[in-house]
Amino acid sequence: MGNAVNGMNYAPKGKPKPVVKPGEFVFSAVRLDHGHIYGMCNGLSEAGGAIKYVYDRDPKKVEAFLKAFPQAKPARSEEEALEDRETHMIAGAAVTGERCALGLKALLAGKDYFTDKAPFTTLSQLESAKETVQKTGRRYMVYYSERLHVEGAVLAGYMVDEGLIGKVVNVAGFGPHRLMAHARPDWFFIKENYGGILCDIGSHQIEQYLHFAGEEDAQVISSRIGNYSNPQYPELDDFGDCALNGKKGTTNYFRVDWYTPDGLRTWGDGRTLILGTEGYIEIRKYVDIAREGSGGNHVFLVNGDGEKYVDATGVTGYPFFGQLILDSLNRTENAMTQAHAFKAAELCLKAQAQAVDLTPHVAGRK
Repeated sequence: MGNAVNGMNYAPKGKPKPVVKPGEFVFSAVRLDHGHIYGMCNGLSEAGGAIKYVYDRDPKKVEAFLKAFPQAKPARSEEEALEDRETHMIAGAAVTGERCALGLKALLAGKDYFTDKAPFTTLSQLESAKETVQKTGRRYMVYYSERLHVEGAVLAGYMVDEGLIGKVVNVAGFGPHRLMAHARPDWFFIKENYGGILCDIGSHQIEQYLHFAGEEDAQVISSRIGNYSNPQYPELDDFGDCALNGKKGTTNYFRVDWYTPDGLRTWGDGRTLILGTEGYIEIRKYVDIAREGSGGNHVFLVNGDGEKYVDATGVTGYPFFGQLILDSLNRTENAMTQAHAFKAAELCLKAQAQAVDLTPHVAGRK
């Protein structure tokens, strides 16, 4: 499922690095509406997680999933997976607008929940999740894959933590994606279901900013959305951008779009630039254009010691998943704090809600 052309099925595979003994951590996959479920389950499995059940209302999706994870057992119902006593965590990639409802069921069933991004489409969903987390003591974790499942981004985070560029003052992110509209499900084009571009793929960008800048909160200064090229899907935002100011004084700008041309060998030329007081880092996540044989994970570092390039492929692995498993078992917060997961979600929802529509002339825009 690691299709480089199709970001819907982006599912990196790393080297197995179990953090638990076989059968010590059990998870089940429920709702397979987005292909990111494969990356989520790859990560948990490589970290030693044992998948038990899989459930989706569409038997064809279950059949395809079982080809990738033959050790899973088809559940007879969603409840069978949610109520299973051996299962520690429910991994789900439901329709975006339905992710919160599934998460609440999982939490109330005594399970931790690991959902694809974006975790919510409304602020009221976020508030209900906060209340249920507080009530149950369970975790509502989010697969922000553009940082967690990209070795170049992991390495850049280590560089920042080591102080190699001084104090971070600005993060700029660029998240272009290939639309492949013919392969998308109908729900993808309905704003109530997918939340809008700043809520959807913008969530990656805001989460990265908070992480790299060490910010716990931020304010949306401006945000814009538009539909320049897809009037046949009037509720689709095919462009969005946003500027934020962090509580600690850092700044962020990001741009997301669905304009990746067919001539690019991968689904998007995702890039992140991290500016510090003593240097800067650029991550070219998935491709270095016009260089034959070039994959992703390109990290460029410039500081007082000079210029450095690192191909991060195979260097860091994906530590988030092992940390997530241990957090679930030990009730710690090393992979990602609950506050961080929710703050990234909150800010992308606010950015979407207050966005200026640059193309109101498109009939049917919401």
